[in-house]
Amino acid sequence: MFESLKKKFSRTSEKLEEELIEEAEAENNLQEESGSRFSFFSFGRKKKEGPEEDEDNLLPEADEPVEEDSPAEEEAEEVPEEVEEVKEEKKSRFWSRNKDDDEEVEDVPEEVEEVKEEKKSRFWSRNKDDDEASEDEDDDVEDEPEEEKKSHFWSRNKDKEDVSADGEASGGIFSFVREKTIQEKHVEDILFELEMELLQGDVAMEVATEVVENVKENLVGKKIKRSNDITEYTYYALRDAVEEIINIPGKSMTEMLEEKKAQGEPLVVMFVGINGTGKTTTIGKLANYYLKMGYTPVIAASDTFRAGAIEQVTYHADNVGVKIIKHQKGSDPAAVAYDAVEHARAQGKELVLIDTAGRMQTNTNLMDEMKKIKRVSNPDLVIFVGDAITGNDATEQARKFNEAIDIDGVILTKADADSKGGASLSIGYVIKKPIMFLGVGQGYDDIMEYDSEWMLNQLFSDDEEIAEEA
Repeated sequence: MFESLKKKFSRTSEKLEEELIEEAEAENNLQEESGSRFSFFSFGRKKKEGPEEDEDNLLPEADEPVEEDSPAEEEAEEVPEEVEEVKEEKKSRFWSRNKDDDEEVEDVPEEVEEVKEEKKSRFWSRNKDDDEASEDEDDDVEDEPEEEKKSHFWSRNKDKEDVSADGEASGGIFSFVREKTIQEKHVEDILFELEMELLQGDVAMEVATEVVENVKENLVGKKIKRSNDITEYTYYALRDAVEEIINIPGKSMTEMLEEKKAQGEPLVVMFVGINGTGKTTTIGKLANYYLKMGYTPVIAASDTFRAGAIEQVTYHADNVGVKIIKHQKGSDPAAVAYDAVEHARAQGKELVLIDTAGRMQTNTNLMDEMKKIKRVSNPDLVIFVGDAITGNDATEQARKFNEAIDIDGVILTKADADSKGGASLSIGYVIKKPIMFLGVGQGYDDIMEYDSEWMLNQLFSDDEEIAEEA
């Protein structure tokens, strides 16, 4: 779920890390440090597993620390002055082994001369003749980080097997000789790319802009001591920005149901939306959900416009075992809703679920009919049902319905099939109304009350079990 957003957030962290490390390399302000590099998603797991650890504990020692070169290796890698010049030109400070020795080298290998002439050569021991192959075996260990173009010191596309249960990734980490500060110039291009990627992922324009601005505010001015700090700061900057977007205050439907029950009145809920979003199926799921919680729902078949709509909602009501109030096709939808409310009051039922005809937000006549149903039934909640995988379309539909009838909340269907996550991230923020439920499958039990903390864990964890536990 939401795999696209996860990747975008992770790439933002990686790009900022590369930007700062490359700059520090050019400034001769970088040194290799033993330890394990954390993945972007590891910080959420660390926070969940236990109390906050001090800074030193965030950098555990690697199981196999890098060993110093043996005397035999030093002898095999005697370095002429010309090679030292090449090293200065490349400004490579990570794998030098202090190869100072007093022995003279009579002959300079031809390959070293090639290194001086060709800037693209990775190191001085790449193309040695076959008779020098034994010396290359030791050098290859040092050359691995530069084997791929722009690898930036470690592979960015490691398989999941390369990440431990604690979120530690194989590969070294780097620290800065002089502490670096994240400046606006470091994040400007990176956050512009993030904003474009969010828009491509069906995130609403105002939401993408708000996320980027919040991340920028949280990152600029942060002081960095080591590469893991960059990943951690970016993780929490993104997480805090998203949390502010998705955490829309409001009562849950269950809380409102309890309050109405205490008053001796049914909770009346009216459902609106366009055709094909799963509105009628969602009503069946909610009837089943609250029936299992001990409440007694009743369904009003107020979609008297669409052919087969009454039969469809009746099918769901019969399957879950709840009463349905219905009239003839073409009858007044408001009258059906009114009768359902009166039935619930007379029979002591706690919940009325009113199905309405799906309509486009541009259809004036149907929108007026929907307003009439609202006036007659006087619902406690008007809920817009949208299809999560339609992204920006669902957000725009919710905006129009909110302007026309003032909705109170949102239910997103097909959230389990939504890889982008644009609607889930945007819709509540755009209309300033909470998401109340998510449809997560095709069965009657496949519906869940929305929880912003659960949503955060879905977006900022690559471990499904951890997300489910939240």
